[in-house]
Amino acid sequence: MNILIESLKKESVIEYYISKMVELITQLENMAIDNESVNIIELRVNEMFKIFHDAKNSSTMMNFESIASLLRSIEDAFCYIKENYPVNVDYTALKGIILKSADFIKNKLGQIQEGSDFNTGDNTDRDVSAIVQEINEFLSLLRNGNDLIYRETKNTSLADENIGMENIKPEAKHSMINISMTKLDKLMDLVDELFISQAMLIQNPELEGLNLSSFNKASNQLSKLTNDLHETVMSMRMVPLSETFRKIQRVVQDMGKKLNKELNLEIIGEETEVDMNIIEHLSDLLIHLVRNSADYGIESPEERESKGKPVAGKITLEVRNEGWDVWITVKDDGRGLNKKRILEKAKQKGLVKKPENELTDREIYSYIFLPEFFTNEKTTRFSAREAETYVINKNMDIINKNIEKIGGTIQIDSAYGIGTSISVKIPQHHAIIDGMKVRVGKSVYIIPITSIIESLKVQESAIIKDNAKNDELIMLRGNCYPVIRLHEFFNLKPDSTNLNEGIIVVVENDGKPACMFADELMGVQQVVVKALPKYIKRINSISGCTVIENGNVSLIIDVSGLINSSKISL
Repeated sequence: MNILIESLKKESVIEYYISKMVELITQLENMAIDNESVNIIELRVNEMFKIFHDAKNSSTMMNFESIASLLRSIEDAFCYIKENYPVNVDYTALKGIILKSADFIKNKLGQIQEGSDFNTGDNTDRDVSAIVQEINEFLSLLRNGNDLIYRETKNTSLADENIGMENIKPEAKHSMINISMTKLDKLMDLVDELFISQAMLIQNPELEGLNLSSFNKASNQLSKLTNDLHETVMSMRMVPLSETFRKIQRVVQDMGKKLNKELNLEIIGEETEVDMNIIEHLSDLLIHLVRNSADYGIESPEERESKGKPVAGKITLEVRNEGWDVWITVKDDGRGLNKKRILEKAKQKGLVKKPENELTDREIYSYIFLPEFFTNEKTTRFSAREAETYVINKNMDIINKNIEKIGGTIQIDSAYGIGTSISVKIPQHHAIIDGMKVRVGKSVYIIPITSIIESLKVQESAIIKDNAKNDELIMLRGNCYPVIRLHEFFNLKPDSTNLNEGIIVVVENDGKPACMFADELMGVQQVVVKALPKYIKRINSISGCTVIENGNVSLIIDVSGLINSSKISL
């Protein structure tokens, strides 16, 4: 029992160590890549020295010698700069050492987290020795090749340091703690269940028609407190994407130097917040897509100049919240996709299942997400984009599957010779939304209120049938809208198949309206969006599920996915 307790204590200490080290190393990386045009390192030597010192002490205490020895060496270099003020310091080289050291430490922290004993072994020794040797050579150059400049103490250091000492306030205490994601997930699940139980209580059909003024007053107060609690717990799980974007900045800087390309990165929506559970998926996804744009999307300077484009290629990374979805877009002004070549190859592979004239551009581009698109392909350097042909990524099917695992979807827009835009939509589960309950046969579905324009009963005279395309349309105020029969789409038995006997819900997606046909409107209800169980295959037209007041599970309709999956002409 004592051995078990000691083991748990050790795991807790290691977990805290890793969390603290990741925080310190992230700070160093951010300082190093904050602004290439200004010697940020020179301005923040003292601050960076303190971070290296703290990280070294923590690693020494934990007996992680490979990390400690590296930090000891780089701390010596910063100590020399801090105390002697050498001139002509190569801050670009120092920045490279910092980033290289950060990468090494993060790699070792990953091994610690996996339980690997990495303090022994030739590879680790060689890796540490190589970086330490580079640091020592850098420090030797400082000591032997630079004159030293000391600050004059007269009228400066002591006088300046003592000015306003009486106005210095005590440092504020930290008001933050580390908490495991497992505990936050459990708390979130409990709050979700509390919200659902409250809805089942307040909307219990047995209470209909009863005069319960005191109960109604108490239930309204309970609803307010439950909503506040849910929002607070949700905010605890939300983190800004700014740290992820800083990694992307470094990727673009490194790619530009490696490929001899001028690359400008524009970031929009840096402060957008997303759930912690999807942040790691987003990080890998964004890095991959940005690398793809930098390496194969953006042409060489010579090629861009010959096309009359600016020599510097532009990559735009945009993140925005839309309703309860997060949209991520990676856009470049590179060579774009060759739609014709993609379609030709898809036909050769037997992937085209309908007439070419019925295919949209997005449907054609989506073929590159199919694993069959690359069957029997030889692996080449052009694993993402092939010049003068089309975007190719032999891992695109894996990327698509990873996005689907977190309930997301991906789509591509492109103009050949102008550029490409890849957009990813990811729903934020555990969100509370206002939804319209609609009944189709014996099933109840939720349509997000934000997607609904109106609901109405339709007259027989407003119904138009296009026999040539086998489409149904409804004329509303001079405009024709296509009809999606929910019972046909979900293979259900409705109360009636006559459009004028059911209810029409007019929805909109990307400015394109459509009419959904259901049996009955059942009213508006706030619902908690839950992810579909893993054993259920991803359905493009369903974004999640929830539990309604009678305890039954109701599916939440993804209006965008439903319209795109329906065989209607918009």
